[in-house]
Amino acid sequence: MSGTWGKNIKYTIFGESHGEGIGIVIDNLPPGLELGMSNIKSELRRRQPGTNNLNTTRNEPDEFDILSGMFKGRTTGAPLCAFIKNTNQHSKDYDAIKNFIRPGHADFTGFVKFKGFNDYRGGGHFSGRLTAAIVFAGAIAKQLLSQQNISIISHVYRIGDLCDVSMMKEDLLLENCCNLSSLSFPTIDPAVGIAMQQKISDIKALGDSIGGIIEAAVVNLPTGLGSPFFDSLESTISHLIFSIPGVKGIEFGDGFDLAKMRGSDANDQFYIEDHKVRTKTNHCGGILGGISTGMPIIFKAAFKPTASIALEQTTVNINELENATLKIMGRHDPCIVPRALPVVEAAAAMAILDCLPLTN
Repeated sequence: MSGTWGKNIKYTIFGESHGEGIGIVIDNLPPGLELGMSNIKSELRRRQPGTNNLNTTRNEPDEFDILSGMFKGRTTGAPLCAFIKNTNQHSKDYDAIKNFIRPGHADFTGFVKFKGFNDYRGGGHFSGRLTAAIVFAGAIAKQLLSQQNISIISHVYRIGDLCDVSMMKEDLLLENCCNLSSLSFPTIDPAVGIAMQQKISDIKALGDSIGGIIEAAVVNLPTGLGSPFFDSLESTISHLIFSIPGVKGIEFGDGFDLAKMRGSDANDQFYIEDHKVRTKTNHCGGILGGISTGMPIIFKAAFKPTASIALEQTTVNINELENATLKIMGRHDPCIVPRALPVVEAAAAMAILDCLPLTN
């Protein structure tokens, strides 16, 4: 198993949901970088569990220690290692079901892949708990991108059958969406956000869960990033987005809706504005031929419903190879989408940064 990704900057993630903690090693950061600690803490708070009645009651402060790679407040050029201690794990919740394969989880595939030695508590290394480390790394990537005026914004686009306004809407000014990250439940239409929260609460009361979609935009990205075929910008971003637990789909621009269009509708026609080549629409989501067009990169990531639910389900006892039923106890999000917003932004920031030339 490899937990390392990246070409210019390499990220190595480690830890388990119910182990001592989780963390990340970031290699090849520029030396002399003064990390914005308040920004990192703010991003981690956006993902933090136990903050309201819409997410898990597992209350982890997500405080981090930087073990190496910093001296006198600046990066040294050595690998930077950050560690986030687990403080509120209830491992006994998993003792009674350790031989039962939880539907929708990686219990079965993990058992087969790692020959039964995988840590089953809370999903172990498969757990969404590890996304805190991704958010940490993404906060640093965002800081480096901001030096080039590149920003990433996102919102809850869909919960079940409830849908927010899309960033693809032509009269929507993305710069007016920059305050979304400060909202406790970020939607462009506040009324839709209220309805979504009520839907999540109703689903939670039933002992069930629900999925949704996050829409994100990368703004002020220069033209020409990415390469055709194996290193297309879509491929690079998708690689990291699909590394987020629960993600089952991604589309750029109008995505699957393009299959219903004619070329005359789908093509983004060009024009000149302020001596720059622009497009009148952005159906392609800011990428053509795997390369950025200079228009905002807009993509949507679809999340499946949280796998852990309180309703009885059929499963198997993997030890006895017998059919069984299972009711999952413990603390779980009825919908992971709201807490996944900073994770999607972080993954996109890491991907974009890896495509930019390093400046030391």
